[in-house]
Amino acid sequence: LGQAAGPAKALTTTPNYLDGRRIGLHVDNWDRLDYESKHTGRRRLCFNLGPGTRYLLLAELDIRTICRMLYADPVGRHPHTDDLRAYVASQQPLRVFRIRLAPGDGYIAPTELLPHDDSTEDQPEPSTAAFWLGHWPRGTLPMVV
Repeated sequence: LGQAAGPAKALTTTPNYLDGRRIGLHVDNWDRLDYESKHTGRRRLCFNLGPGTRYLLLAELDIRTICRMLYADPVGRHPHTDDLRAYVASQQPLRVFRIRLAPGDGYIAPTELLPHDDSTEDQPEPSTAAFWLGHWPRGTLPMVV
């Protein structure tokens, strides 16, 4: 998939390539999955290459749960970041966890399903992350990592 450089002291790091602003919490849509299949999307494997520390911001609710709270019948929808924004705009609570990733640390997360972003807030150095998408069966990565 590639790599992404996050500037120092950024509340969120994912850019909107159309206008240069940061998009904030979002769900990935690489696999273009509908509501019923969204949980089957590829997982993101990410490593912080440094030089600075970064944080994974991860919402407690997945996008399917958010869609169930917004719509009487979410089946047939294609859950999107716009649904997350509508949920937050309706004054619904959304807890977000901030997980520290020092250089060399990494994670695997279902970013098609969970609202997320990275952050370098309060960090004096920029941070670059390397990303891959895939399906890794149980027991595969312990041999690699």
